[in-house]
Amino acid sequence: MTEMNKSSDNDTNSMGNILTNATVALAKKELEGGHFLDDDLILFDRFEDMPLPKEPRRINCLFVALCTEGTARYMVDTLEFQAQKNDVIIINAGHVTNNYFLSPDCRGIAIMISDSYFQEAIKDIHEISSLFLFAQSHPVFHIQEETVQTFVEYFTLIQKKVKDNDHRFRRELVSVLLKAMLYDIGNEIYQLQLSTDTKQTRGEKIFSDFILLLRNHFRHERRVNWYAQQLFITPKYLSESVKLVSKRTPNDWIDRYVIMEIRVLLRNSTLSIKEIAQELHFPNQSFLGKYFKEHVGVSPSKYRKGG
Repeated sequence: MTEMNKSSDNDTNSMGNILTNATVALAKKELEGGHFLDDDLILFDRFEDMPLPKEPRRINCLFVALCTEGTARYMVDTLEFQAQKNDVIIINAGHVTNNYFLSPDCRGIAIMISDSYFQEAIKDIHEISSLFLFAQSHPVFHIQEETVQTFVEYFTLIQKKVKDNDHRFRRELVSVLLKAMLYDIGNEIYQLQLSTDTKQTRGEKIFSDFILLLRNHFRHERRVNWYAQQLFITPKYLSESVKLVSKRTPNDWIDRYVIMEIRVLLRNSTLSIKEIAQELHFPNQSFLGKYFKEHVGVSPSKYRKGG
């Protein structure tokens, strides 16, 4: 599902010292106490205990949370989201989060899972990865009370085993429990897919593979032909498959990722517009400006100023 590897405490993204990465290791440092498994997994049994930073951070892990009371508001890649009672929140690696607000009565539980540990847990169940990829377009979704209780039971049991440092197979046992929990969350996402008339087809596999490639390469590669070559299919077949599954063309998705990255860097970094153009491999600053204005409606400088 995610393309980044486990990071050290001081990791930053490939753009340089712009955004601090949110990792399990960093959360351990900022959280007094807490329940964690090495630098691979950390559990928060109270939303108010989460180390919510004041500055934007790029998520470098999988973040899964359940809001059990009140309201939580936050931004992901400059877009605002809101979660209420019995809502599941999923934030995949690579996204930038900030502007957190928890209502006084907000309660919930959350888990941060490193990419390597997540991949270890789901290595034999590839469909789970594509289901979580689908959650990119549904980052907040509601679940029924019965499922909420199941989620909480899993969380409690995982927490109990994480705390059992003397257990010979502690890591492996936590992995099994985590896999079981992900199966149940994956089923909720699958039901969401069915309710939105998105079918499990060959096209969905192509779409998932395309998005994974795109997340790794959009900063320097924006040709549909290139992505088709990497997937060993024709550009026409790629376009038809992606459009069928997502209702958007490959070019739409490429533009979406590039524009979102420009938005994030304009609002959350000190890079000049010229430097942003260089980082995203635009021919020059003028070309980036025209591209951004065409898609957003304002110039990069005006957007940076809040326009």
